[in-house]
This record gives sequence, structure tokens and C-alpha cells, in this order.
Amino acid sequence: MVVSVEAIFLSTFVLISQNRMTQQADRRAELDLQISLLAEHESTRLVEMVEAIVHHLGIEHRWDDLEELKQDIAPEKVLEAIDEHSEGA
Repeated sequence: MVVSVEAIFLSTFVLISQNRMTQQADRRAELDLQISLLAEHESTRLVEMVEAIVHHLGIEHRWDDLEELKQDIAPEKVLEAIDEHSEGA
């Protein structure tokens, strides 16, 4: 009986520890996502600036995917979509 009680306590501590580790992993993943979205936003601005410089200097360029690169990613909208998806699941 003592061994059973000890096993119950040990399993409880393991589950609490795993829960805490999962919460930390979720926070890190959310932070990574936010950083990635901000980096994407900054990259879009850089593409626009380079395009303006090229246009100002009169340099001929052929970027087939320029319009796709200039599409801005709004971090708030992406996070809202993720939240909506996770609430629906």
C-alpha cells in the first residue's frame, strides 16, 4: 500500500512537471511565431524600399515574383486566425 501511495505521488509530480514544460514550450513557440511574423513584415518593407531605389535610379529589373514579395503580412491577423483555429479545435 505504501508503494502504491508513493507511485501516486510520483505520477502526480511527473504530470505537473510535464504540464509546466508544455506551457513553457507553448510560450516559446508563440514568441518564435511573433518574431518570424515581424521579420516577414520588415522584409516586405525592405523589398519595397529596394524597388523604390531601383525605380529612382532607373535600373531595369525583371522580378517575376515582386508583387508576391511586396504583399504585407499583418502579424495581428495571422495571430487572430491562429487563435480562431485553436478555439474551433
